Amino acid sequence: MLEPLTITYWHWWIFACILLVVEMLAPGVFFLWLGIAAGIVGGLLLFTPGLSLAWQAALFAALSVISVVGWRIYLSKYPPQNDQPLLNHRGQQYLGRVFTVTEPIRNGYGRAKVGDSIWKIAGPDCSAGTQVKVISVDENLCLQVEPVEKI
Repeated sequence: MLEPLTITYWHWWIFACILLVVEMLAPGVFFLWLGIAAGIVGGLLLFTPGLSLAWQAALFAALSVISVVGWRIYLSKYPPQNDQPLLNHRGQQYLGRVFTVTEPIRNGYGRAKVGDSIWKIAGPDCSAGTQVKVISVDENLCLQVEPVEKI
């Protein structure tokens, strides 16, 4: 006759370690919270060894959901700060900068050399060589410009 499956605290701790290793190999911060939940269940089982397998599984499921949802709520209230918030928003980096038109703006569109590349620009018609200031960037990464008034 088969004996019922007995899971002890160290089984949960091994499971927690496996989940933490998976977290290191997979992108995101999801398995971390599952690993923490498994570690907590293992810790509780250390102090209450008679806890049934059904209660252990239910506790693990509840702690997993609570930890993941709690982290998401915390993250939405306190988003991570970055020292370069425009790093992946290249067009936004050019707001307020002045560039020289390389292809004249005709019918509202032209081109300007920006760094080592050529960008499409939009604004009032003007000739090549005109200094323009970037005032916004549209969803197509076209720089909206206006001529710089000479003093």
